[in-house]
Amino acid sequence: MGRVIYLGMRGDIIHPGIINIIHEGAKRGELLVGLLTDRAIAEHKRLPFLTYEQRKAVIENIKGVSRVVPQKEWSYVPNLRTYKPDAIIHGDDWKTGALQKERDNVFEAMRELGGEVIEIPYTPGVNTSALQDAVREVGTTPDVRLKTLRRLIENKEIIRIMEAHSGLSALIIETLEMEMEQDGARRGFDGMWSSSLTDSTSRGKPDIEAVDLTTRLHSLTDILECTTKPIIFDGDTGGKPEHFVFTVRTLERNGVSAVIIEDKAGLKKNSLFGTEVLQQLADVPDFCEKIRAGKRAQVTEDFMIIARLESLIAGSTVADALERARAYVGSGVDGVMIHSKEKTGLDIQEFCAAFRREHAHIPLVLVPTTYNQYTEKDLASWGATIVIYANHLLRASYPAMVKAAQSILRHGRSFEAEADNLCMPIREVLELIPGSF
Repeated sequence: MGRVIYLGMRGDIIHPGIINIIHEGAKRGELLVGLLTDRAIAEHKRLPFLTYEQRKAVIENIKGVSRVVPQKEWSYVPNLRTYKPDAIIHGDDWKTGALQKERDNVFEAMRELGGEVIEIPYTPGVNTSALQDAVREVGTTPDVRLKTLRRLIENKEIIRIMEAHSGLSALIIETLEMEMEQDGARRGFDGMWSSSLTDSTSRGKPDIEAVDLTTRLHSLTDILECTTKPIIFDGDTGGKPEHFVFTVRTLERNGVSAVIIEDKAGLKKNSLFGTEVLQQLADVPDFCEKIRAGKRAQVTEDFMIIARLESLIAGSTVADALERARAYVGSGVDGVMIHSKEKTGLDIQEFCAAFRREHAHIPLVLVPTTYNQYTEKDLASWGATIVIYANHLLRASYPAMVKAAQSILRHGRSFEAEADNLCMPIREVLELIPGSF
């Protein structure tokens, strides 16, 4: 066997810089490509547009590639120790930035292995971030968006969902990323929560279930048209089974990944009201039939129906919530959401521990609005799969707007509002919207 050259890559977007590195690696020996798995990427970057198998099929057919193997870790070092290549090849752009620490680790590993590190000058004129932005601007299809939530569940320890009540708020969720100092990972939101509360409140109307699906779809369409990330839809109680069938088909057709329905009955009251407002729980057999009707109605296996348990909100016990969860899982539900207004979170912890003993792999959704002292890492340790920040962008927008309005009233002009950064420059607003210039 000849000299083996290792190249680690994501392979989601193939540009001239990648082709150049492949060409340079192939000139030096047999090029072994370590293709990062979806899981390896998802913990540090946005989930790739293409699946691992799709990316592998592309890379295998590029001239110069001898073999493709999975790289299951973000770090190159485990694969270097496994395959013991004679050299690793990489662009020299990792001398600074988030991969600088990884570069140091690679040099140390290759010294131990007696190999070398080959650095190729960065290809000018190539901006991977700009290419990713261009892909986002092109958009996605309902089918691709629909599948993404299940891909995330398979590949991430915890999935971070933020509420979106308008196209503009959805663009924040779509584009905002922050680089973490501790490991250089880029953290962003994985998807969006379309909430009946935030949708109705943004319209200045009460959160009542009388708002029909057609009205909700207006806001949902605004979000769908300017984003690509998966959407979880708040379906309230789902209405009558025959109404829920229509809801499932409509959401699935539009590319929504999941609907969450709550096991409440009677006049809708928001779950976060005080203890004096008691909720009436749905009859378990009736709710199970609604779940089964929804599952029969969906066309694909990718769409998810998630049952929201209201036992703790209604003042009932963890045991009651668990009994209901067993029935709903038995009826084919794709996930369970447990809700509570207790600030300690102890009832949620108790439920999660018991649920995970019975159901190790059923997705578990938490909404830590009241018990917000716990981190996502804490919630993941309880067994959570998805964390939803259910109303925070709406709640942030109101005081911000009030402050700007008060400043204008106080000063009789808008100069101070802009000088105090209460308003962003209009050009920056327009730059958020693709095609504004």
